[in-house]
Amino acid sequence: MSVEHAAVEVHHKESFLTKYIFSTDHKTIARQYLITGIIWGVIGMILSWFMRLQLAYPNQPMPFLEKILGRWAEGGILKPEFYVALITMHGTIMVFFLLTAGLSGTFSNYLIPLQIGARDMAFPVLNMLSYWVFFAASVVMLISFFVQTGPAGAGWTMYPPLSAIKSAIPGADVGATLWLISMGLFIVSSLLGALNYITTTLNYRTKGMSMWRLPITVWGMFVTAILGLLSFPVLLAGAVMLIFDREFGTSFFVPGGLVVGGQPVPHEGGNPILWQHLFWFLGHPEVYIVLLPAVSLVGEILATNARKPLFAYKVSVGALIGIGALSMIVWGHHMYVSGMNPILGEVFVITTLAISFPTAILIFNYLVTIWRGNLRLTPGMLFALGFLGLFIPGALTGAFLATAPVDIQLHDTYFVVAHFHFTMATAAAFGMFAGVYHWFPKMFGRMMNDKLGKIHFWGTFIGVYLIFFPMFFQGIAGVPRRYYSFTEYNFTSQFVGLNKFITIAAFVAGATQLIFLFNFFWSMFKGPKADKNPWKANTLEWQTDSPPPHGNWGPELPVVYRGPYECIQKVCIALRF
Repeated sequence: MSVEHAAVEVHHKESFLTKYIFSTDHKTIARQYLITGIIWGVIGMILSWFMRLQLAYPNQPMPFLEKILGRWAEGGILKPEFYVALITMHGTIMVFFLLTAGLSGTFSNYLIPLQIGARDMAFPVLNMLSYWVFFAASVVMLISFFVQTGPAGAGWTMYPPLSAIKSAIPGADVGATLWLISMGLFIVSSLLGALNYITTTLNYRTKGMSMWRLPITVWGMFVTAILGLLSFPVLLAGAVMLIFDREFGTSFFVPGGLVVGGQPVPHEGGNPILWQHLFWFLGHPEVYIVLLPAVSLVGEILATNARKPLFAYKVSVGALIGIGALSMIVWGHHMYVSGMNPILGEVFVITTLAISFPTAILIFNYLVTIWRGNLRLTPGMLFALGFLGLFIPGALTGAFLATAPVDIQLHDTYFVVAHFHFTMATAAAFGMFAGVYHWFPKMFGRMMNDKLGKIHFWGTFIGVYLIFFPMFFQGIAGVPRRYYSFTEYNFTSQFVGLNKFITIAAFVAGATQLIFLFNFFWSMFKGPKADKNPWKANTLEWQTDSPPPHGNWGPELPVVYRGPYECIQKVCIALRF
């Protein structure tokens, strides 16, 4: 590729507020999303530690818990209703505020304009608003921890009628209302971002950048934005309806005949199954709203560090599109035990198993990309390989849950917890870590410490397997998830010792993240200065300065003559080998 001279040079003066706080620059907004997501990740991890302590040492007083949690752990013993609230908030924070906002908000914002040769997003002010609406959602969610009745405690899926009757449990009171308001704001933020990502990708590509010359990363972000635009409004409508049921006496989700605390509930005509349809119509595309950005980042990092073009680029793009399309018609596999007609259940079995085909194609293309490659094991590359090491076993176990007869036995057991964390949670987090390590030099103009990055990888990868792999065996034994204690039944009490082991592993793996936090923030200010293209990559963003100036390209816009995976043999050898 070469560059084209613009007629005038780009001049831009900014104050501290407009440069670092209320910035319309996509690069600053991406960094705001990233740092906010990291903060939420730390909070979500700490919540999981409290849960693990309860499962490992049930009914054993721990005085420090009372000092930290106050009345929610009187006598040093975690209250059951707060344990459920911890589950609710941990799931919400990790799925939406870390993985969704942290991945799409960071990398869609940062990479799309740079990789297509644009100066910024199509709607910079709207882009700024998307972050600040997300920040408002974060504030509201954080406030819910400090209300008298505690945060939301009806499960992160907020199933009615439990979540629709404010007097049902403490976690269904003010905290649940704040949860719904926060999620409404989060969805608005996501929609504003999705509109920007789609418009920018379609209309702001530089000269020569056709759709088939886009890096795999941009395709992943583009498909993700379309999924969000189609599915998020459905949950927004459901959240508004649930607020009406809670606050104004409507009966969208509350059936007649309910009795709470000895008093009949004055609702009739609602159907709680309707909420399940609305929630999971977003909830399963949400899996791919999280996974597709991660898997596309991994594809680019694998190709760069294997010194090979991405194998079967157009087939990989087709696989991304196929995954996105099929993800819209599989939500019913979450509802096999809801009383669904078995014939309808079989339809969802077929569509769910069908999504494994484009997924397998994409993963096999990645494996062929690294096959006999001249691998450079940077921290980013290690996390990209770790993504494959987590996603593959997670996806294989998904076939069990996709099949209705098997899922009926495994539903709501720890098998689901293990599958979910392997496939979506930790795999997506590894994709995010890979992206941070790989694009950190471009974001901040400095290099992260390689040795600390590798220690972080091995501690996290081994820790994930020690934490979640044993849960498959717990699930096969029928251990239910979300239970406060394993000591109540003989078939669960046999796993108390294993729970202690998992808890220790969780604390060790969590402590490993402190290495990443130190490496990230120390390197931001003190790391060695980065070259323009330290990884010798082919995508467009590495052709500008590190970090890029305002407007990305200064007075010159790039002209693209070939895609990142179409280089001629001599150029490929020069750049990658």
